[in-house]
Amino acid sequence: MVTGGAGFIGATLVRHIVSQSGCQVLNFDKLTYASGLESLSTVVPSQRYSFVQGDINDAAAVARTIVDFRPQVIAHLAAETHVDRSIDAPGVFVKTNIVGTFTLLEQALGYFRSLNGREQAQFRFHHISTDEVYGSLGADGLFTEQSRYDPRSPYSASKAGSDHLVRAWGHSFGLPVLITNCSNNYGPYQFPEKLIPLMIIRALAGHSLPVYGDGSQIRDWLHVDDHAAALRRVIDGGIPGETYNIGGNAERRNIDVVRQICAVLDREQPCDNGRPYAEQISFVADRPGHDQRYAIDASKIERELGWRPQHDFASGIEETVRWYLDNRGWWQAILDRRYATERLGRGSAS
Repeated sequence: MVTGGAGFIGATLVRHIVSQSGCQVLNFDKLTYASGLESLSTVVPSQRYSFVQGDINDAAAVARTIVDFRPQVIAHLAAETHVDRSIDAPGVFVKTNIVGTFTLLEQALGYFRSLNGREQAQFRFHHISTDEVYGSLGADGLFTEQSRYDPRSPYSASKAGSDHLVRAWGHSFGLPVLITNCSNNYGPYQFPEKLIPLMIIRALAGHSLPVYGDGSQIRDWLHVDDHAAALRRVIDGGIPGETYNIGGNAERRNIDVVRQICAVLDREQPCDNGRPYAEQISFVADRPGHDQRYAIDASKIERELGWRPQHDFASGIEETVRWYLDNRGWWQAILDRRYATERLGRGSAS
């Protein structure tokens, strides 16, 4: 059972499991603004895939779905994820990421207690989280599984809260839990509010490419297919109670990411006026409380579960840009229906 299985990372995980295993997969998703079943068209024909529209805050719907499907694994990805939106409207992040996780844990625990000994030994509750719970790094160092929590945004605070709840349900009630904290994801089907697809789409439209502050903020970039492969390794071999950090070994300044996107577009789809896309870059007022640097030490998951990222950033970003060029219909429909690539995160929350 995958919660949030119609979101960017969740849908990628669903596609991986259906295509690369014999497992039955149930996708439980509320279908919020950032979700879409279009990204699951390749698995819909499979008899091993099913979908239930539901809210993780709806305890009755969650309980009914769990009892009917009887999952061996619950992979929990349902969450509000965009930092800018959390600055503008933090309440929905608290409700979904903290209260929703509590509701899901309660129903999962009740189901777990109903299982026999063998079934309990096989059951896992896998909570998928973010490296942003650790706060901001200086020029040196990496986040490890022992790093102190220091969330700086409403989004990261809500994810930190949900991490703590999951660990508490493991320690206090014996629920076999797994937690993974990942770095910034990118790849096909990512909702256009996130940096990489936003820059691609705005560049093609001839709009300015807004970069916060001076663009010196550093992120570790992880291809979403590598992330899905890592999640499957943790599901299959992770030790209950353990945390695994997942990173792409691809630290880049935001400004360099944007320039690299522009360079790929210059080759793949040159501007009609012959000018380089980088001329559209503009520097705008920074996001409130913008963390300076994230970087993941993923040596534990490599050492214990044999996972390492397969995509280098240069080839991964070229593949991603080409996907957005080849799938204009997918993202244009999103722009037409619900998102105009406008600036978010100005700190206007009340």
